[in-house]
Amino acid sequence: LDSNLIIFIRRGEAKLGFIYDDELAERRLKTGDLYMIPSGSAFYLVNIGEGQRLHVICSIDPSTSLGLETFQSFNIGGGANSHSVLSGFEPAILETAFNESRTVVEETFSKELDGPIMFVDDSHAPSLWTKFLQLKKDDKEQQLKKMMQDQEEDEEEKQTSRSWRKLLETVFGKVNEKIENKDTAGSPASYNLYDDKKADFKNAYGWSKALHGGEYPPLSEPDIGVLLVKLSAGSMLAPHVNPISDEYTIVLSGYGELHIGYPNGSKAMKTKIKQGDVFVVPRYFPFCQVASRDGPLEFFGFSTSARKNKPQFLAGAASLLRTLMGPELSAAFGVSEDTLRRAVDAQHAAVILPSAWAAPPENAGKLKMEEEP
Repeated sequence: LDSNLIIFIRRGEAKLGFIYDDELAERRLKTGDLYMIPSGSAFYLVNIGEGQRLHVICSIDPSTSLGLETFQSFNIGGGANSHSVLSGFEPAILETAFNESRTVVEETFSKELDGPIMFVDDSHAPSLWTKFLQLKKDDKEQQLKKMMQDQEEDEEEKQTSRSWRKLLETVFGKVNEKIENKDTAGSPASYNLYDDKKADFKNAYGWSKALHGGEYPPLSEPDIGVLLVKLSAGSMLAPHVNPISDEYTIVLSGYGELHIGYPNGSKAMKTKIKQGDVFVVPRYFPFCQVASRDGPLEFFGFSTSARKNKPQFLAGAASLLRTLMGPELSAAFGVSEDTLRRAVDAQHAAVILPSAWAAPPENAGKLKMEEEP
């Protein structure tokens, strides 16, 4: 891609391979893992979970893009309409570049494919490349030799076999070299958001994690933050304001409500939310999410800054109202300081609050979606 790509493995297992410092880096990713692929890096992503779908959520940072579209992809193999980046060269150029005959070049690089996503099958010729990449590093050298020997048994495919050998050696080095050194190539490790020990906040009503560039440096380049929140049934993420970034969020599971206000104190939105819904909350807009009473609500998202997020909570034990408590604040509300203190101190929980009385009714997911202007 011409843009930075951040991937979050929502469900499943995957093998990510990409070029890092001119070497092949491979990472095995599992549910909850986050990884950033820099713009311009050639990469592949393989679903290695047997019998299960791979669910990936992505954020694309177009700050480094060509500006032709929102973002632009460049496919080495496959791609939309089977257009590889090699397709723009005449056969004579490819013959010279790969030092092979036109027949071999056309057999190798002119296969009719179905686009950028393909099924890997032992009977499918292009799977030779993908099958090789899926192997454990200790088996790569042995399997590569076997693959070449098997193909050479068929006289009609000798030329194709030599072409594959040259192509594989060009990218991965000769068979006798230590391919295992390219396992990670010194690339950054992934970050798992489902590790409870890494939660920023956790209590009986849920937990939350906001990941910033200081904790995971790869986020600093695209200047993007990541958040993951899980609310137990009937709980609420306290009303708060994000002073440094917008948030783009998708509901991973459950049902609930989203409440957003304008900075001037008027109501912007009240809407039901369910799995698959995406919503955006602009910077400085106060908002809160409430889980339905019949189950937890989990949502994941990206923020437009890699700096550490410091949300300003408007209620609860971590409320900025408690910090500002004094005659000035009580005068602003037009009440006595004692009256304001009683109202503000009544909530003993912080950040994630018990709120059964404010939670949507049971079977919230079956209710018709409502939205108020």
